[in-house]
Amino acid sequence: MTVWRMRKPLQNPVFNQFLADHVLSRRAVLAGLPLLLAGCAGADYGAVHDGGFTTPPIDTTAVDSSLLRQEVPWHGKEKPGSVVVNVPQRRLYLVEAGGKALRYGVGVGRTEGTNFRGSAVIGRKEKWPHWTPTSNMIAAMPRYKPYAGGLEGGPENPLGARALYLYRDGHDTFFRLHGTTEPETIGQAVSSGCIRLFNQDIIDLYNRVPVGTHVTVVQG
Repeated sequence: MTVWRMRKPLQNPVFNQFLADHVLSRRAVLAGLPLLLAGCAGADYGAVHDGGFTTPPIDTTAVDSSLLRQEVPWHGKEKPGSVVVNVPQRRLYLVEAGGKALRYGVGVGRTEGTNFRGSAVIGRKEKWPHWTPTSNMIAAMPRYKPYAGGLEGGPENPLGARALYLYRDGHDTFFRLHGTTEPETIGQAVSSGCIRLFNQDIIDLYNRVPVGTHVTVVQG
């Protein structure tokens, strides 16, 4: 009968230490991999404590993954740093160098006629912006009448955590890129014409684009 015997370890302290370190490193990577993947999947949409307010987290497991912020190929002619809103797609693109763009899911106007179209620039940026409904909005949705005098910024404000104000020829168009108190509406045609994003996404976009950024809104 053949008996297999374990060979004695190499009597080389340098090699043995290398082997031990390699095994421990591999175990550490494997142990930490689930946490790493979990962080990549959901960290960007966690709760945000900012300006004295808390933005609730987004349950990304209940959201169409294509609506979440992600880098995608870009084949348009816009310069890096430009913003493109594609209304039919319900998507906003921040053009990057190298044929790429950051894509965000958005909510758009409930009818084609309410949506802004064409070119503008970001003329102003606000954190936790004040909101005043226009007379047209109040006429279309009388529930806004109590806010005719305006509403201070905060978690209950329809503009959400940030607003980017679209200007054309030096004048406010009254259209905004902004956050929302209704994250479930992202990807839908529900607004009065402004472009709404998850609060976590409008915070991200706010931090990336300066005043003067060129914005194009495409209707078809």
